[in-house]
Amino acid sequence: MLEIHLDEDDIDRELRADVRTGLTATPKWLPPKWFYDARGSELFEKITRLPEYYPTRTERSILAERATEFARITEAKTLVELGSGSSEKTRLLLDALLHRGTLGAFVPLDVSGAALEEAVYGLTADYPGLVVRGVVGDMTRHLQHIPEGDNRVVAFLGGTIGNLVPAERATFLSALRGVLHEGEWLLLGTDLVKDPAIVVPAYDDAAGVTADFNRNVLRVINQRLAADFDVDAFAHVALWDAEREWIEMRLRAGSAQRVHIRELGLTVDFAAGEEMRTEISAKFRRDGLEAELARAGFALRHWWTDPAELFGVSLVQAVTVA
Repeated sequence: MLEIHLDEDDIDRELRADVRTGLTATPKWLPPKWFYDARGSELFEKITRLPEYYPTRTERSILAERATEFARITEAKTLVELGSGSSEKTRLLLDALLHRGTLGAFVPLDVSGAALEEAVYGLTADYPGLVVRGVVGDMTRHLQHIPEGDNRVVAFLGGTIGNLVPAERATFLSALRGVLHEGEWLLLGTDLVKDPAIVVPAYDDAAGVTADFNRNVLRVINQRLAADFDVDAFAHVALWDAEREWIEMRLRAGSAQRVHIRELGLTVDFAAGEEMRTEISAKFRRDGLEAELARAGFALRHWWTDPAELFGVSLVQAVTVA
């Protein structure tokens, strides 16, 4: 079952607005969500299997170790996953909750209707007693469409919250708290601050898969908005910002060029060496994250990490802010 709150027309309008705003800004930027057409999704799946890319396998190991404990603590009746994609890691949680005997429904929410339809079909086949209700929507705009109920858990995994700057995180967390009842849960995956020698290669792998993924945003604009970016003329850049404690991915123009985006009637000039930001990936410390969550109305109840403290999974509860 799919509930659609974001169709191709919505996506097209959003892409047009983002491209016009980002490419006319100084410095230029583009949002990371536009990496993800079919090719972009395939490239990201490759990234998650790279030796340099520790977040996916580390988070998976934490979930595998803690899933039974998670199920015992929450006894969730409904599990909601934001940015669900294939929901592969989430099966660890589904198995634990079903074994516990509490889970009745799973609600994956994602912007990609095609990916979500495939995931819902597979999950329905593999979990015949479970109600699976996919919601096609944007987690920053459609949280109000999470089904009502009691004893819900929202899972937001993969460290994706790090793609939001602090002000955006505050807005998102407050909006999420607004749709949860007191006592309901958020399971949040966050990449942790560590030696940049570990972090940077995860975003600049030796095989060049991440570079190809980064440039894919230009292919998406070329295809959807009839632009003429010379994709190969842009170099992939991954930088550690020590002050903000985040990775920035950028695209650097190898030479001066003029780009025409015909669907927008927009011409954009790039100077040789000019850089355009395409993604941030913030890394967190436990105390800072706990403070951000508290300001939004969440109390940290359990903090789970791996032996090397590369990645953190927080189980937090919606509370009343005094």
